[in-house]
Amino acid sequence: MTGDAHPLLLQDPAAYIKAHIRTVPDWPDKGVMFRDITPLLANPRVFRVLIDQFVHRYFSPRPDAIAGLDARGFIIGSVVAYELGVGFVPIRKKGKLPFTTVEETYELEYGSATVEMHTDAVKPGDRVVLIDDLVATGGTMMAGRRLLERLGAQVIEGAAIVDLPELGGSRKLRDSGLALFTLVDFAGH
Repeated sequence: MTGDAHPLLLQDPAAYIKAHIRTVPDWPDKGVMFRDITPLLANPRVFRVLIDQFVHRYFSPRPDAIAGLDARGFIIGSVVAYELGVGFVPIRKKGKLPFTTVEETYELEYGSATVEMHTDAVKPGDRVVLIDDLVATGGTMMAGRRLLERLGAQVIEGAAIVDLPELGGSRKLRDSGLALFTLVDFAGH
């Protein structure tokens, strides 16, 4: 580490990361405090610190693959997979993948959504880490987990940058038996 390192980075990398997440009030709807991770991606030092938190966690034992949830989970997950030297599995919104897929529909606050992945994306017994940018209600991560497990993979952990604990998703995921790792949490939503 060079002598120009930010003091917060040296003391607490998670706090350093949290300090670079932008809060956008009333987006996309009134009353929502949107946690925007794009400033983490724009600053090369912060982006490196962010990626290193995940790479160090999964370096040993390494998973067989990293699965990323559409769309911000792709950004983090693909870089982590590259750094670990393992494959990356995209879990996309319905209708975006060109090959044979399996799909999972899950409930949203207002309606439902469907995610899918290729049928040959994982093999039975593969140990997979499932990554997204944040955990809100937990529906997307739960759907991704069900897809991976349907194809015989073992989801060893769910991971995200941000947890919004008041929305109950992290509790729901843990109650279902999924180990969950998040870097920072924000009160409120």
